[in-house]
Amino acid sequence: MALAKLIVDLPSGTWIGEVSAAHPDAVFRVLAAVPADETGVGLLEITSGELSAILAAIKDHEGIDVVEVLQATGNEALVQFETSQPFLLMAVRNSMVPLELPLRIAAGRANLELTVAHGRLSELTAQLESFGMSYEVESLRQSPASADLLSEKQRALLVAAVDRGYYDTPRTCTLTELAEGLGLAKSMLSERLHRVEGTVMKEFATGVEVTGSDSIA
Repeated sequence: MALAKLIVDLPSGTWIGEVSAAHPDAVFRVLAAVPADETGVGLLEITSGELSAILAAIKDHEGIDVVEVLQATGNEALVQFETSQPFLLMAVRNSMVPLELPLRIAAGRANLELTVAHGRLSELTAQLESFGMSYEVESLRQSPASADLLSEKQRALLVAAVDRGYYDTPRTCTLTELAEGLGLAKSMLSERLHRVEGTVMKEFATGVEVTGSDSIA
């Protein structure tokens, strides 16, 4: 399982790409989205000092089929829309990746945050490219939260160690104190914690690339 953050460049010609690029200081947040066969329906929150101009641009864009302003107050508006250009939604749908909302879009770029299997992530990037969207990976790391990563007893041991301050800096609970509190021999506790720590760290480090700018010192 990977935790990924992607920055996707929205294609020119698409309504959200053109409108957000034309108003780079505005922030668009997709709060809900449903892709259909060739259309997409969504709920959009817009924050901008140029709200009137943005709403007019959305209504006039050929990529928008239906738009309704549900609420507008000051610099914020809530808009429901239907579009014939749901390319980002279709790429996500086709790759079978759960879309985590809200989705932030600004200056023609969308910020995707995903928790996904590596195979699905590869499929998503292929789908993005097929719809003419370039992207960059802002961050990618392994998730140590897999349900089968630790046994129930190992998870309970790890939680107890964290709760009692064994991993605090500085430590507020020594190995001896932790062993006494858990009713375990110190040597046995040390071995069990070492196994748990090794499992978690290996899972975290798998697939993580260290660049030249990531100094260990």
